[in-house]
Amino acid sequence: MDSASSPPASQSRTPASQSLARDAIGLREVLFQSITHMAPAAAVAFSIVGGLAFAGGSTPLAVVIALVACLLVAISIGQLAKHLPSAGSFYTYVSQGLHPSIGFLIAWIYAFIEPLVAPLLYLNLGFVAADFFHREPPHLAADLWWPWILIGAALIFFLGYRGIRVSATTGTVLGLFEIGVFVALSIFLIARADHNTLSVFTTKFANNPDFKGFSGVFAASVFTVLAFIGFEAAAPLAEEAKDPRRTIGRAVVLSALLVGLYYVLTTYAATVFFGPGRMTRFTAGTGWEGLGRAMWGGAWVFVFLAIVNSTIANSNAGSNAATRTWFAMGRVRLLPNALARVHPRFRSPHVAVWLQLVVGLIVPFWLGFQYDPITAFFLVATIIVVLFVPIYIVVNLSCLAYYWRKQRAEFNVLLHGVIPIAGAVAFVPAFLAGAGIKVPGLRFISPLTYPYSRAGLVAGIWMVLGLVYLLYLYLRNPDRVAATGRIFLEPEPAGAAGATGAPEAPSEPMA
Repeated sequence: MDSASSPPASQSRTPASQSLARDAIGLREVLFQSITHMAPAAAVAFSIVGGLAFAGGSTPLAVVIALVACLLVAISIGQLAKHLPSAGSFYTYVSQGLHPSIGFLIAWIYAFIEPLVAPLLYLNLGFVAADFFHREPPHLAADLWWPWILIGAALIFFLGYRGIRVSATTGTVLGLFEIGVFVALSIFLIARADHNTLSVFTTKFANNPDFKGFSGVFAASVFTVLAFIGFEAAAPLAEEAKDPRRTIGRAVVLSALLVGLYYVLTTYAATVFFGPGRMTRFTAGTGWEGLGRAMWGGAWVFVFLAIVNSTIANSNAGSNAATRTWFAMGRVRLLPNALARVHPRFRSPHVAVWLQLVVGLIVPFWLGFQYDPITAFFLVATIIVVLFVPIYIVVNLSCLAYYWRKQRAEFNVLLHGVIPIAGAVAFVPAFLAGAGIKVPGLRFISPLTYPYSRAGLVAGIWMVLGLVYLLYLYLRNPDRVAATGRIFLEPEPAGAAGATGAPEAPSEPMA
């Protein structure tokens, strides 16, 4: 290729075999990619309920804390996506904002935890369906959870293989159904509640003897943050979205805000109806089933359908984000280049989709049989939170650094200074509690119990492996690390905000 016609290395063209379906989806589909990744129904019935054991009737406060923290990082992601639309999303932001080596480590983390989202939800599907069909006709064995994992994995594989249009449209329909059911039920609960009170947004009902006050609220925030994980999932679809520099930011912020308000509504409704003083006895899954039966009688089955629907929608969105991340890492050869192959007809990263299927089957079967599916669910969930929270912290700092170093003309003290710093600080307590780190002087932070306390160990081992791989790359091929900052979309139009100042990353031969 003549050098005069070559694109800048930071704005690289890709061959057809490594190009996703451009302009395939709009704001609606991108928004529901983030919304369904949060699994609104399943999160309410299981993730947030996991925090009740620690915060009891004050769990709504933990939800509000998680909402504020996630909304702050969502704003930072939106600001970065304006200039850095990439399937690499987080690691591209960090590489450009801070340093390629830190960007690589973020890629290393994300490539491990995002593929765990689908198997996490397969476990959820497994124990929910097993429990339902044990108590209801045809009264199957109580421990028959594993066939549902096979069914869920097969469906998600089909959607992912067929491409983003089919997958994203399915996610939109599923997301609307699950949210509608739980909002309707919450309104019924609030109308019939005997305990309506705003004191559930204080520490008054954090009555676990081992996790009183803010100790319980911050321990519960590990699980309320889990419920929010996914609001950023629109970012890896940047290369398939229309007008990604505007669409991605809007989708990320709107999803965090709208679903956050939904979580506040549903958690408040369950707490004031069940009774704030006894919420530590509210159980995952069956607790919301009981609320559904109390309000709707036999129509409570819609609650079950909404939860099942939610597990499928979340698995689908998680698979989309994971396979696009693997695709982006394969494209710059941080992972095997085969992961960057795109199906000639469906324009899906089909090799990555196959790998997601394998991971989606190994993880739930291994941990589900080693413990039980519910314990395995919360263990994987804690691992995801412990590793996701540092990503959120680093992305906030990257927003500040990127605008200060490379977009100084646009730097805004509130958007690019106060908000990123506040967002980073807000996630620290949840990280310390989930990782099992006891900090002298911070009495309100208590490590989680076994086996969830092993999440910090798993995270530590993965990071050590990442550092070893990073050292190897610097010794053998440092250009691969630098390539984490490359953008594969067309450059911004001349004169547009941010059209200048994007650094050039070293180029490399394309496959």
